[in-house]
Amino acid sequence: MSTASRHLTRRLLQLYIGLTLYGVSSALLVRGGLGLEPWGVLHQGLAELTGLTIGVVSIIVGAVVLLLWIPMKQRPGLGTVSNVFVIGVAMDGTLALVPDARGLGVQIGLLIGGIVLNGAATGLYISARFGPGPRDGLMTGLHRVTGSSIRLVRTAIEVAVVATGFVLGGSVGVGTVAYALAIGPLAQLFLRVFAISDEENGSTVVAGGTPRQAILRE
Repeated sequence: MSTASRHLTRRLLQLYIGLTLYGVSSALLVRGGLGLEPWGVLHQGLAELTGLTIGVVSIIVGAVVLLLWIPMKQRPGLGTVSNVFVIGVAMDGTLALVPDARGLGVQIGLLIGGIVLNGAATGLYISARFGPGPRDGLMTGLHRVTGSSIRLVRTAIEVAVVATGFVLGGSVGVGTVAYALAIGPLAQLFLRVFAISDEENGSTVVAGGTPRQAILRE
């Protein structure tokens, strides 16, 4: 196998392993019962409302958000489309295997494990450089169209989805706050751990700058 083929194979592995682990991590937060990440709150609330599984709701929401890219002239990549489907499928698969936590100690363990795994998954799939997820692209697209800071746009969107999800029955709690505080530093750490060298100029993915990295830096 040529060097270029090995490089592409590693990127593809990182993409799909990362997206799968992201779905697993989100499911662990659900089973922990101490609060979900912002978009997870919305997905759970919509699942309660519609009777669909949370993974299916995640796929539908991802697809709808992707449609919002069109007027902003955002261009999806393989990772963007894969993000919509793989995370939802992995989430439902994990929820089918992992029961609800019993006992505060188990809940805390699932919360910590879910957040750390989410950070690692984020580092894996972003470092693969196959395009941002639909929700990340929505944030950066609105940043570009409105001229508002990424921090402001991100905060506005996430407050809106948490509030909507909470009203619909989504789980907001200490886990939601812990996720918000920890995910930035964790993702930055794992972006460096899983960085893939750019063979053309010797730089790394971390140096390259992706929409999510910009979000994490803000």
